[in-house]
Amino acid sequence: MFHFTTLFIGMDVHKESFSLCYYDMMTNQFKHSTKVGPNVSYIVNYVNELRRLYGQDAEVLCGYEAGCLGFTLYHQLQAHGLPCIVMAPTTVMKEGSKRVKTDKKDAAQLAKALAFRSYRPVHIPTVEDEQVKEYIRMRTDHKVALKKIKQQILAFCLRHDFRYTEGSSNWTQKHVRWLHSLNLDGLYAEILTEYLLTYEKLVDQIERYDARIEQLGQSDSYQEKVS
Repeated sequence: MFHFTTLFIGMDVHKESFSLCYYDMMTNQFKHSTKVGPNVSYIVNYVNELRRLYGQDAEVLCGYEAGCLGFTLYHQLQAHGLPCIVMAPTTVMKEGSKRVKTDKKDAAQLAKALAFRSYRPVHIPTVEDEQVKEYIRMRTDHKVALKKIKQQILAFCLRHDFRYTEGSSNWTQKHVRWLHSLNLDGLYAEILTEYLLTYEKLVDQIERYDARIEQLGQSDSYQEKVS
């Protein structure tokens, strides 16, 4: 059950700014709408000001929609002792025209959704889960870079009429040795060398990342999830 003086604070969050709004359930009014910088300290100050106005013992419930900012703000608010809900965007009940959207209105709608529980919360990953997710994302970024450098090397060879005919597959050990053996003049040789250095560095990095991910997967927390 919510406390009689629960402060329902909707937050429309973007990388440039946070729009905040308090919904007063007793009067069915939206109050103290404001836009602040994208820093948790401004939210803490906002809550402190509301408590000064409505009572230091007032409970607080903040909420924002899941999006590009991830869960960092959630963890920051929790660290300040401020309960927070991250809401699934498609489940939040909103009123009014969908064609007229402003950050202020969105914050107000989120505050009201908190009060009436007209939303579904998303699963909140732990900080460890978030770190592993970012690590895997980094590995994926390097895989994309590896694919691109491969394409660049093959295109370079094609432009200079070097065709690999000693095997049916590219990027085998034999193919890479062939690339290293190409006899190029002047700056062309330097260009291919730099391409191959980048390729080999990425291959080594990805092998190291894969080993680390396998190690992370053996930790107790992840073993429990799959057992």
